[in-house]
Amino acid sequence: MSQTDWRKLHNGSDILGVALEGVKGEEVNFTPEIAERLGRSFVVWLQTYFSGKNKLRISVGRDPRLSGHELLASLIKGLSDEGAEVVNFGLASTPAMFMSTILGEKPVDAAVMVTGSHSPKHKNGLKLFTSTGGLDKTNITEILNLAEGDLKAGGRKGTVEDYDFMAVYSAHLADVIRKEVNHPEHFDTPLQGLKITVDAGNGSGGFFATDVLAHLGADITASQFLEPDGNFPNHFPNPEDTNAMNSLISKVKESNSDLGIIFDMDVDRSALVDYTGRPINRNSLIALASAVVLRKRPGSTIVTDSITSDGLSWFIRERLGGKHHRYQRGYKNVIDEAVRLNGIGQESCLAIETSGHAAFKDNFFLDDGAYLATRMITTLAAMRAKGKRLTDLIADLPDPVDCCEIRLRINSSDFIQTGSDIIAEVGIMAGNKSNWDLLPENYEGVRVKCSGKGQDGWFLLRLSLHDPVLPLNIESNEPGGVQKIAEELFEFFGRFDNLDLSAFKRFGL
Repeated sequence: MSQTDWRKLHNGSDILGVALEGVKGEEVNFTPEIAERLGRSFVVWLQTYFSGKNKLRISVGRDPRLSGHELLASLIKGLSDEGAEVVNFGLASTPAMFMSTILGEKPVDAAVMVTGSHSPKHKNGLKLFTSTGGLDKTNITEILNLAEGDLKAGGRKGTVEDYDFMAVYSAHLADVIRKEVNHPEHFDTPLQGLKITVDAGNGSGGFFATDVLAHLGADITASQFLEPDGNFPNHFPNPEDTNAMNSLISKVKESNSDLGIIFDMDVDRSALVDYTGRPINRNSLIALASAVVLRKRPGSTIVTDSITSDGLSWFIRERLGGKHHRYQRGYKNVIDEAVRLNGIGQESCLAIETSGHAAFKDNFFLDDGAYLATRMITTLAAMRAKGKRLTDLIADLPDPVDCCEIRLRINSSDFIQTGSDIIAEVGIMAGNKSNWDLLPENYEGVRVKCSGKGQDGWFLLRLSLHDPVLPLNIESNEPGGVQKIAEELFEFFGRFDNLDLSAFKRFGL
């Protein structure tokens, strides 16, 4: 334990490490022993958080990763050895873990999900919750510091019980749909006549098809990869993965489904496919979710991450009558900003990232892919009753002619300072160009409006949250506009010896 570099397990507001051998250059640093110690540390941290509360009730669950069984067992041992009453949910979703602090006959004090989220299958980690939401970066630092220190043996042994909370959580989602649709003839099965294809990618999301939609009368026969399998034999569960999305698109078109839903590994993200096979993700998913909430809460603020399009901003403001507030990338950043705005009297009903993390105010600002799907399905049912389609709500959303994201690697030991310096110099350069304008309302990196000949677009250069990389997003409303913007940036970037420009090869540069 003394040799463990606990800081390497810090992944923003989560804990993440390498749990399985086999990947060159990546040594295992998240072992069962580490999980056990983190369990003990979490109990100690919670005792301070709850001002000395002696009897803590903590729920635990896992995703289907191959390392999950052993890590969960060790985590449970650590929690119970420190005196906690542990409630083991087994296979679960991350949002369900948080909801266990609120739902049920006896809500828990805190929850831990063993998951590596969207990371490769050889990795694994922990997401930790109290009833106020997920822990933040500072909390994670405190828990890791406790784990690194001298943990004394707990005063009493806790207990362990198994509990099927996913049944409680599924019933909750089904109840939301029943009440929202409020069908006058078949209240209990309001999704009769709807064919919905769910792709769980062999992650944790299969329950939504079998335990929610099927009980509500939906036809789920075209659903695929619902069985949890840590080998992920079909495709990795990730709505942003091209192969995963193409697989769902093909299935929706082949089966003539009314809607397709794809979840990520632990079901805190999702994306959709409409009846024509058109993907509804990134900007279009944000637009659709915004349309749903702004119908009931006109004038509310939609908080998004920084890379959303100008067309989306226009759509939210001009077509939906809402406000659009771009903020820093990172789902926790976006959610925390929406909470902050509500706290100062500026209503925000939705915080949503282009990655598919969506948190609604009426759902405790929890980023829950199943709840997002639930809201879309209730709207689909209501639209169909009026002879309309779900995507009618975003018929006026402008699509850019071209867009791309490239990632520029920084070859520097101090990549944060180097990247920040490069961003600052790009800002100075853009501010001095007659056909480029710095956009003032920007919370991350530098965002520039490009109105040069044949460009009509924008770019955003920012520093990655975790890697020595400068992601560059470019969008244009003119054919060839992205190429023109890229060419000007490539010429400017040539002055930086510590910036790898090989990503510009896609532009022939």
